[in-house]
Amino acid sequence: SPAKLLTDPFAHGRFLMKCANETVTIELKNGTIIHGTITSVSPQMNTALRTVKMTQRGRDPISLDTINLRGSTIRYYILPDSLPLDTLLIDDAPKPKNKARKEVADRGAVRGGRGRGGPRGRGGFRGGGGGGDRGGGRGRGGGGGGGRGF
Repeated sequence: SPAKLLTDPFAHGRFLMKCANETVTIELKNGTIIHGTITSVSPQMNTALRTVKMTQRGRDPISLDTINLRGSTIRYYILPDSLPLDTLLIDDAPKPKNKARKEVADRGAVRGGRGRGGPRGRGGFRGGGGGGDRGGGRGRGGGGGGGRGF
């Protein structure tokens, strides 16, 4: 369905991962043209190619066995016309289940999960909070509240 097409930030990387063994032309941001066969693509679009012809701007082409390209240096890919884009663009990656999502959300939530600076508000983990019969809770002034309940 069209709604599932490339909905997350790394989907382009996953789409390109499906293009392994395809022969593509890649233009880099510095104008270099690279023609070769994809061996792998990372989610960051880092791309490994084999059987490569590299043409730097204003120079003769160079043949290479392999090359690794950093994703951030790539301007665009020219894909073969024969590639079935409609089937490749469908996002078939399994969505994380609720339990897995909850575990990710809970990560680092030990003791309030606040890093440095401790808990917010009154009391804390050191003996206290509550305030006993001193008028307790919120607001300014009066009641002598909070502190250690002695």
